[in-house]
Amino acid sequence: MKWLRVAGAVAARPRLWAVAVVQIRRMAPDGWWKRAPFLPLPAKDYMRFRMVTQYGDERHPPEPGDVVDYLTWCRRWNRTGDLR
Repeated sequence: MKWLRVAGAVAARPRLWAVAVVQIRRMAPDGWWKRAPFLPLPAKDYMRFRMVTQYGDERHPPEPGDVVDYLTWCRRWNRTGDLR
């Protein structure tokens, strides 16, 4: 249910849609389409690490505001230009 709130928060901000798609592609493991559930979901180990570092609990679902803040940061970072 919490993921629906996250999706709704992002859906309400069209300027973040493209950034969200890019981040989903970046976090999806290679060959995600070959394994059930056939969705570009981040690796469980990665999500566990992110939840522990963000909230101190691997079972804590992401907060919609935190996801929006992260995507806004990604959008701003991407707009700074190529920093290679």
